[in-house]
Amino acid sequence: MTKAIDTNQLTEFKNSLKKRNDYAVIERAVTKNGILATTADYHSEVEMNPVFSIDLDTGDVANQKQSGRCWMFAALNTMRHDIKNKFNVPKDFELSQNYTYFWDKLEKANYFYENVLNTASLPTSDRKVSWLMTTPQQDGGQWDMIVAIIEKYGVVPQSAMPETYNSSKSNEFNTTFNLKLRKDAVKLRQLVADKVSTEQIDIARKEMLESAYRMLVYSFGEPPVNFDFAYRDNKKQYHLDQGLTPQTFFKKYVGWNLDDYVSIINGPTEDKPYNHMYTVDMLGNVIGGRKVRHLNVDMDTFRQVAIAQLKAGESVWFGCDVGQESDRQKGIMDTALYHKDELFDIDFHMTKAERLDYGESLMTHAMVLTGVDLIDNQPKKWKVENSWGKKVGTNGFFVMSNDWMNEFCYQVVVNKKHLPAALQKVLQEEPKALAPWDPMGSLA
Repeated sequence: MTKAIDTNQLTEFKNSLKKRNDYAVIERAVTKNGILATTADYHSEVEMNPVFSIDLDTGDVANQKQSGRCWMFAALNTMRHDIKNKFNVPKDFELSQNYTYFWDKLEKANYFYENVLNTASLPTSDRKVSWLMTTPQQDGGQWDMIVAIIEKYGVVPQSAMPETYNSSKSNEFNTTFNLKLRKDAVKLRQLVADKVSTEQIDIARKEMLESAYRMLVYSFGEPPVNFDFAYRDNKKQYHLDQGLTPQTFFKKYVGWNLDDYVSIINGPTEDKPYNHMYTVDMLGNVIGGRKVRHLNVDMDTFRQVAIAQLKAGESVWFGCDVGQESDRQKGIMDTALYHKDELFDIDFHMTKAERLDYGESLMTHAMVLTGVDLIDNQPKKWKVENSWGKKVGTNGFFVMSNDWMNEFCYQVVVNKKHLPAALQKVLQEEPKALAPWDPMGSLA
């Protein structure tokens, strides 16, 4: 049914508004100050006082600058926290995000080529092909994807492969790289249409990867094969470790069994029953490497496994929708921070499932839980290490209310030993594959 807005309706809308005694005051306030400033609640800032009953000492906050590497920063930060505790490295020590970034870009290019070839028989109007070409690659990722990179390439300290212009400000590179990948997709699809041999396709693909490698070296520098690691510890004692490789560095200084760490999600939509495993079609980076796998649980379990890991003295990688009900400068994430419903006299409430199903929310950012405030053994608020530098929040740390976690957190990564025995068994389950555009496949 077609129904246009008519002049009688407009007259009714205007007259109805004029009957509100406060409409002129609200109009002046919002037009002058904006929606958020007008609806901000001072009491939220009081409640989100950055004091926590469990508060891990994790060192300085890192800065991803103008790049979308939050998932990578968050993962490497959880590892550097452990290195700090074991080896007393300086509080500003960091693992090289540029190193893992380089290899992730190369692997994503190869993963894209694989998906292009697998869908080459489909028309470009097909949803899968359209989804592929919309963003051939990007900065974002998920926990299992950084694990796949580390398992194949190891890690290095930032001193062995520092940041570059393009790693800290990635838009120019991404635009150019995606242009290359789309052009490569045209050629690969044409080769398939021409029914050339597998050998000819392999030769073309190798040439594409070689030129991708060249672009990456020019933009990020060449990754080290061997390097020395020198530092002064917190007691000013000098240490020099020579002849390391990225793999031996990881084994000695991180030493984690990465198979022990699993992705736990809270996706309360009807198509994802709790206590089952899920993966996402066409999502990944390293072909033949670790696959994306999620265990979907209720929020009570979600919170409790995160608390268990914090109590054990280990920080927690997590993914959320950071733009919802948050103040970047103050470093507050709280559902009571703004009252837009009261301002406009409109009920804006949607359930978490409704927000996911209707495109209102999905995971957009990854950070690290480094503390929690427990009152009567129940979480009130959480300490969050961000990767936006020290000039936001409290020296770069944010405070997240427990209600905000319930509504806008979607993923935590924990050691599987913190899971109940029944859920540890579920980890062995063959995961159900979700569509590529499912919100649980979003990249932080």
